[in-house]
This record gives sequence, C-alpha cells and structure tokens, in this order.
Amino acid sequence: MGYDAALFTESDDSSIVRTALKEGRIVLTRDSGVVRRRVATTGRLQVLLLRSDSVWKQLSQVVTNFSLNPTHRSFSLCLECNHLLEGRSKEEVVGLVPPYVLSTQWEFSRCPSCGRIYWKGTHWDAMRSRLQELEVV
Repeated sequence: MGYDAALFTESDDSSIVRTALKEGRIVLTRDSGVVRRRVATTGRLQVLLLRSDSVWKQLSQVVTNFSLNPTHRSFSLCLECNHLLEGRSKEEVVGLVPPYVLSTQWEFSRCPSCGRIYWKGTHWDAMRSRLQELEVV
C-alpha cells in the first residue's frame, strides 16, 4: 500500500521487540504475549494485536486502526525490498520485460535497489480494486 513495512522472521519475541524499537516500527502480531510485554503496556512500543487469521481481515483492521488510505500511495514501494520505486520510460525497460508487456503497457517503475520492474497490468487493476474495498469512510 506504499507504507514502509518489514517482515520479522525471528521467532524470538525479544529480537522482534529490539528491532522494532531500534527502527521505530509498530509491531503487528497475532502473538498476545508481545502485547502483554511491559514495553508494550507502557506505550514505549506500539503493538497491534491482529484478531483474524485472514490476511484481508488483518489488513482491514490495520487500515481502520491507523486510519490509512489503502490506495493513496499504493504500489509505490518495491514488494521485494521495500525501496521507493522510480519511473522508467518504455525505452528504458526494453529487454527487461516480456515483449507482450512492452507492446501493451506505457508506464513502468523500477526498484533502484533490486532492479525489479513493475507495470500496471491486470494484476495491478485487481489489487487496486481489492484495496479500494478497504478504504476507511
């Protein structure tokens, strides 16, 4: 959705808390133990306990809780490495995207970190529609 996010792969709650505090992150979790930690109960670390196992229900809860606009900045960050995408011309992506994509698309973005190329194809349209369903009224 264009908001800076990181996936914690550590299984140790203490590592997650340390990293979140160091990086100034909000922890989104299904682990009620993290919510009960002193660092969370005192407000030093902001934690949101996700109520559902469904990713879309979790996303809806996050959007509602933080009053986010799910389509305002959507698709502006790389899905792989979280860097801000940069616009690229059609000429700049020749040989980097499939020929059909090159012949049917006019707008492209590239991640300056990992080099991944993005365009507004059918998947983009489908995801945008799903995100619009989450918009806070």
